[in-house]
Amino acid sequence: MPVSATDYAHVRLTVTDIDRSRAFYDAVFGFPVAFEAPPADADQETRDRLSFLFGGVIYQFGGGLLGLRPVAPDGDRHDTDRVGLDHLCFTVASQADLQDAVVVLDDLGIAHEGIKDIGVGHILEFRDPDGIALELHAPAAAAQGS
Repeated sequence: MPVSATDYAHVRLTVTDIDRSRAFYDAVFGFPVAFEAPPADADQETRDRLSFLFGGVIYQFGGGLLGLRPVAPDGDRHDTDRVGLDHLCFTVASQADLQDAVVVLDDLGIAHEGIKDIGVGHILEFRDPDGIALELHAPAAAAQGS
């Protein structure tokens, strides 16, 4: 009998530079922080309690938790053609939200592919500072009740 999972709880991405990655994810998504690594001068009990963060951060949003774990060596880059994560896709409510996202990405100087119609909705593809492929998806208008 298979495991009866009902949803994702969290995704954690391995990154090379937590400051650079946090700046990117804060600017693009603005998710609230659920947990973050304690400051260097934190007491040992606090450092032990938050050791699962590996010096990173975990954001909370409607879909669950998204963590950044800064343990990859400098210069390492994500490769969608290797075993592991291909891309991470977030849902937005409408195509208008995708158009707003284009403005955000353009204002931040983040390259993107432009909005694409994939039949079941529209997507907007871009990459984070480590080359991790990210995508925003808006369901087709019929699925939105329009």
